[in-house]
Amino acid sequence: MIAAAAPVRLGLRENLAQFSLLVAVNAFVGAMVGLERSTLPLVGRQQFGLGSSAAVLSFIVAFGLAKALTNLASGVAAQRAGRRRLLIAGWLVALPIPVLIAAAPAWSWVVAANVLLGINQGLTWSMTVVMKIDLVGPRRRGLALGLNESAGYGGVALAAALSGWLAASYAARDVLVVGGAAVALAALAISVLFVRDTAAHVALEQADVAGEPALTLGEAFAQGSRRDPALRSCSQAGLVNNLNDALAWGLVPLYLAANGAAVGAIGLVAALTALSGAWVLADMPAQRD
Repeated sequence: MIAAAAPVRLGLRENLAQFSLLVAVNAFVGAMVGLERSTLPLVGRQQFGLGSSAAVLSFIVAFGLAKALTNLASGVAAQRAGRRRLLIAGWLVALPIPVLIAAAPAWSWVVAANVLLGINQGLTWSMTVVMKIDLVGPRRRGLALGLNESAGYGGVALAAALSGWLAASYAARDVLVVGGAAVALAALAISVLFVRDTAAHVALEQADVAGEPALTLGEAFAQGSRRDPALRSCSQAGLVNNLNDALAWGLVPLYLAANGAAVGAIGLVAALTALSGAWVLADMPAQRD
């Protein structure tokens, strides 16, 4: 006799196991970026002989453009393909990244690897936060978002500190390759074996708003960028925050290295920079959803 499936319910307590698993997965998402925080700009300057900061920072531009476009497309794709499939696809995209960095004969290969990293981040980070929101329902969205972002930036901080510490004893490029492969393989295995799709939770919540017309992409963009003052402010603040984060990612390691800082110290500074973002985002659940 086949056991009846457990009823689908919204809420943090009702979905604690899956919610906690997705928090852990997003820590892996952050770790993929954190591995580069304290070392990749130095690799560009020292191993590839890049003379200008603009050339070194090209990997951040490639990453940002790829992530932005993937974020834009991931919403529609999630509706059609499902959240879990996109999460798994994001980790599959991450698998060639350490291979490209290990085999790179030129800096352009590293830039290409960061295009893949941007796609990976756009898919995996977006899906973990959306799936958490699906699980908890409309009443706890602020909490879900705050925990997701804190876990992600916590992963960035931990990986940045650890990669800087290891790079003091081993080649920075080797640390990136081994660390990136380990994170991508572990997160892919967890996503395939243990993460469950949240389509049933979405259907349950949408049943309460049946008949309300959905916004088109153009309408949603206009709402978030121009028409709604609160959303417009959030969009502008997000742009400034990501710009500051990109500058800290690319320029701080170069500045510290030029002034004699050891790689381990650079990793610690990179970790503290990311950790400050996690602390700020941890306060988000205290605000009204």
